[in-house]
Amino acid sequence: MDFDFSDDQEQLRDAVRRWVDKGYGFERRRAIVAAGGFERAAYGELAELGLTALTVPEAHGGLGQGAIDAMVVMEELGRGMVLEPLAHAFIASRVLSAHAPAALQAAWLPRIASGEALVVLAQQERKARYRLEKCEAKAAPAQAGYTVTATKSIVPAGDMADAYLVPAQLDGRLALFLVERSAAGATAQGYGTQDGSRAAEVQLQNAPALLVTEDGLAALELAVDTGIAALCAEAVGVMDKSVALTVDYMNQRKQFGVAIASFQALRHRVADMKMQLELARSMSYYASLMLGAPASERRMALSRAKVQLGQSMRYVGQQMVQLHGGIGVTDEYIGSHYFKKLTQMEMTFGDTLHHLGEVSARMQDTAGVFA
Repeated sequence: MDFDFSDDQEQLRDAVRRWVDKGYGFERRRAIVAAGGFERAAYGELAELGLTALTVPEAHGGLGQGAIDAMVVMEELGRGMVLEPLAHAFIASRVLSAHAPAALQAAWLPRIASGEALVVLAQQERKARYRLEKCEAKAAPAQAGYTVTATKSIVPAGDMADAYLVPAQLDGRLALFLVERSAAGATAQGYGTQDGSRAAEVQLQNAPALLVTEDGLAALELAVDTGIAALCAEAVGVMDKSVALTVDYMNQRKQFGVAIASFQALRHRVADMKMQLELARSMSYYASLMLGAPASERRMALSRAKVQLGQSMRYVGQQMVQLHGGIGVTDEYIGSHYFKKLTQMEMTFGDTLHHLGEVSARMQDTAGVFA
């Protein structure tokens, strides 16, 4: 299998890396965190780079690129711990393209592509425990379509987004709806999260909604799998930068008159960090490549990837803090923010134990070892 990136993908990587390095430095990020964790201007800059249009079909004003291109972008955004939820543009464009009726696609995909509209997935409920089929939200037919009553938690930039993709029960079956934030009966209470980004508790009380699809579970699984693949790629970028920060610090920090990078025991720990990073990178590639597989294979693959990424994120983050010492957990030092980012990512779209259970539940008698 050819794992080389095309020239276009390398140019895309370079463009995003330049923007992160020059336009989204640590001080700007700190200012965005202090202001609430989301900046529409920064999201607009991502749109100007063409990133919000990346996976939108060309027929709707997008670039029509695939999962590998999105992976390349998310790796670079991870290096800068970019707060704005670009992954949800990928989620929305993929779900709407695959499941929404033509009129809904025509109304929203061009706006997603241009960056005018931020559409985020609002699926998490308090009692769900990461289980996608567990949903208490209710939908009902109305004169002008449908209404949705729901409480959704930890919705990324929920009080700043323009619309939500909301799963809800319709006639005893899970369906997926699009609800505008400005709709009557929709309220959102925003707050900052551990890594500095922004989320919200979204309340919908008989809010007008547009039906995306009555096969809501299939659409929701696709949405979450797309999100996991994007998160895996972003985590690789975060870990890559974390390892680089640790190596740089060890080359500068002196003990007993020599750089601690010369101590063999510490060098072995860095080697283990690098090994975990490369394991995560290979599983991130696997996750993105498997997004086009049949649903059952895709779900298994994405859970496998999330298990490995969860293990790698925990190891790299903890070793980074240990090798830095006390400075590794101070707010003034950038390394602590990478650690918080990794900690939060491990729990997003299902933590490691949840996905370990998913992998176990989907194992066949042979566990895939024998034909």
